[in-house]
Amino acid sequence: MPWYFYLAFKQLFPTGKWATFFTVVSVFSVILGVWLFIIVTGVMGGFGYKYSRMIIETQGEVQIRGGAIEHYGDLQRAIEKIPGVAATTPTIEGFVMVQYGDKITFPAAVGVDVASVGKVIPLEKYMLVGRLADLDDDGIILSTGVQSGMGLQHLGAPVGIGVKTLRDKVTVITPLTLEKLNNDAILFPTDLEVIGLYEFGHQQLDKSIVVITLRRAQDLLGLDGAVLGINIRLKDGADARQVANTINAMLPPGSGLRARTWMEYGEAFLDALRLEKMMVIVIVSAVIIVVAFMVTMMLFVAVARKTREIGLYGALGASPWQSALCFCFQGVIVGIIGTLLGLGVGLLTLDNLNPIVQFLMRLTGTTDLLEAVYLFTQVPAHLTAGNIAFISVYSIGMSTFAGLIAAWRAAKLKPVEAMRSE
Repeated sequence: MPWYFYLAFKQLFPTGKWATFFTVVSVFSVILGVWLFIIVTGVMGGFGYKYSRMIIETQGEVQIRGGAIEHYGDLQRAIEKIPGVAATTPTIEGFVMVQYGDKITFPAAVGVDVASVGKVIPLEKYMLVGRLADLDDDGIILSTGVQSGMGLQHLGAPVGIGVKTLRDKVTVITPLTLEKLNNDAILFPTDLEVIGLYEFGHQQLDKSIVVITLRRAQDLLGLDGAVLGINIRLKDGADARQVANTINAMLPPGSGLRARTWMEYGEAFLDALRLEKMMVIVIVSAVIIVVAFMVTMMLFVAVARKTREIGLYGALGASPWQSALCFCFQGVIVGIIGTLLGLGVGLLTLDNLNPIVQFLMRLTGTTDLLEAVYLFTQVPAHLTAGNIAFISVYSIGMSTFAGLIAAWRAAKLKPVEAMRSE
């Protein structure tokens, strides 16, 4: 081990002492900065990741919308031949009125093809009660928000505790029913059995969506065998924009149909999140810079206090930069230790983020703020290996830079003048 590295370590952790005051304060400052950086990056990245996954897992990477699609089976087969397309499923979306007893709500009804929807939209993994495979033309799946808003009972058992079916029926009325009444025709409301509950963890989706079969949706909305959209799942690594452009080129001119990527679907919200994340990261980066300046000032004090020792190193044959490396390595050591501990504390905080946030929200009386602003029921967190690598390099780099400034000051000292210093 080089002598200057050994001296740097001993100045931070002298024999007989756990650590110096300088070491404790500097390392704690780096820990605090890295911890804050991890939390901000993880939470802001989590909102973007969660929202992106929500769009993909409820709509697919590419969606075709814009009007009724008559021969959707032929279009599906043509789309599935496009390189990068993994699966397709037809869909129908329309608003309905759902009644249970004296409770009425107006959710959006989504008609799905039970045979193919699971290849594109993983609805099954969000089911709390029942199974998607049990959905037939006489059944309906409710979101937990619709279920609780209507006061729907489910065998007296809590949601998700071994309940196979809700065994309750709701009445569904569509705009077509009212249109028939205006034309002196009668279309009786439809009673559907509630066979399941789902929860996506997003306030808007969990309060406004019910799922029925494609055939039932066609009957309720009077589409006569047509659908209102096709959702498309892509293979890993496929370019969503390129696939969407290919589909748009093959769609009939004048049909009004258009293929959109999931990025276009949530473009405004994702752009707002990216801007917010960038601004917050800039602010947190400034905190790391302040920490680096503090480490620099403390190393400057150390240089001033050890001026005679620096002169002695030079008198014993050490070059100016060898003496300076003692202080440079102190910055590196502080940066490495502080960064590792900061990463550990930050990742541990992210792992327990929701209990911490719920406690703080109860403490401040803002329990509904998360759902009201971001529409999520829990705080999402998402960190990539690239995020962790960037934070680590940035933190250690700033600490090293702080040590280099102090090292430059030590290198300028002349041995004779340094030894005369009082």
